[in-house]
Parts: sequence; C-alpha cells; structure tokens
Amino acid sequence: MAVLGYARVSTDDQNPTLQLDALRAGGAERVWTERASGLRDDRPELAALLDYARRGDVLVVWRLDRLGRSVRHLVDVLADLDRRGIEFRSLTEGLDTTTPGGRLVFHVFAAVAEFEASLTASRTRAGLAAARARGRHGGRPTVMTPARARVADDLLARPGASVAEVARALGVSRATIYRHLERARHAHDKTG
Repeated sequence: MAVLGYARVSTDDQNPTLQLDALRAGGAERVWTERASGLRDDRPELAALLDYARRGDVLVVWRLDRLGRSVRHLVDVLADLDRRGIEFRSLTEGLDTTTPGGRLVFHVFAAVAEFEASLTASRTRAGLAAARARGRHGGRPTVMTPARARVADDLLARPGASVAEVARALGVSRATIYRHLERARHAHDKTG
C-alpha cells in the first residue's frame, strides 16, 4: 500500500508549497503536482497518478476542489477509485474512504450528484417543453431560408444543374442543399 498525493494550483504564479507540506504531513510518499485550471479536462499529472495507483493505495488531496472540477466530476473520479480498490482521503474536509464514516460521506456525495443531475435534466426538459408550447424550437437557425429554398428549387429544376453549383451560388454547403431536398421529399411524401 502506497499513499499517493495530488496537488494542483491553477496558475504558474501560484505556489503549491502549502499543499505539498500538508500532503507529506498526511503521509504521502510520492506527490504529483499539476499546474492547471480546475476547469480543464486534460490533467496529465492526475492521469499519471491514476495510471500509477494500484489496489490498496490511498490517493490524498489537500482539499476536494484540488481534485474535482465539479461535484459530478469528483464523484466520478471517486467511483473509479472505488472500482479499482483505491482509497481516498481529503485532508481539509476529513473525508477518508478507508473508514466507514468516510465511505458513507462518499455515498451521500454520489447521491447528491445524481440528484443534481436528475434535477438539471428535469428542468431542461420542462424548459424545452415550455418553449415548444410557445412555438419556439431550439437549435441553430437554418441557413436555408424560405427565399433561399425557392431559389434552390428554381436552380435545381434547370437541366444539368448540380447540387455543388447550386450550393456555391447560394453560399451554402452541399449538405445544406441535400437536407433541403430530403425535407422537401419528406414533406411531399406526407402530402402526396
């Protein structure tokens, strides 16, 4: 069993000494230090630590926010550690999954993150339904306006006209023209 520390500061100007001292006092035998914003997905030092860690090891951080970008991210990292048999300890918050109380707190975190994600999804669905009821639809507006669609139809009706030429003339992509044709065909199939 090894005690592995992870320290992270957001900028090159910040000094990780406080974290490093606390991690060593907390028993960390080896420490990986990251200089990256907490919002970044790519954290090479964290990835290296997670690759190095083995079943029975303990990952130690100074504070929870040094490890996770959000509660959901933190729970995902801790769940991955749990699956791999790696324990976790946060010195400031006193979270320690090597103890029954620490495991309970982790499971409460996981439940809160799941609840938060469920609420967010529910609010999003409700907001989209309300917008649809008011006649609004999300997504990027189409570049194929009714006027462009009429011009496209006129140009495509000419003998020898190609989709590439029509797209170039209208300043849109060929994919836009193909989507327009597909929608027109689909609308014709429904009415005809």
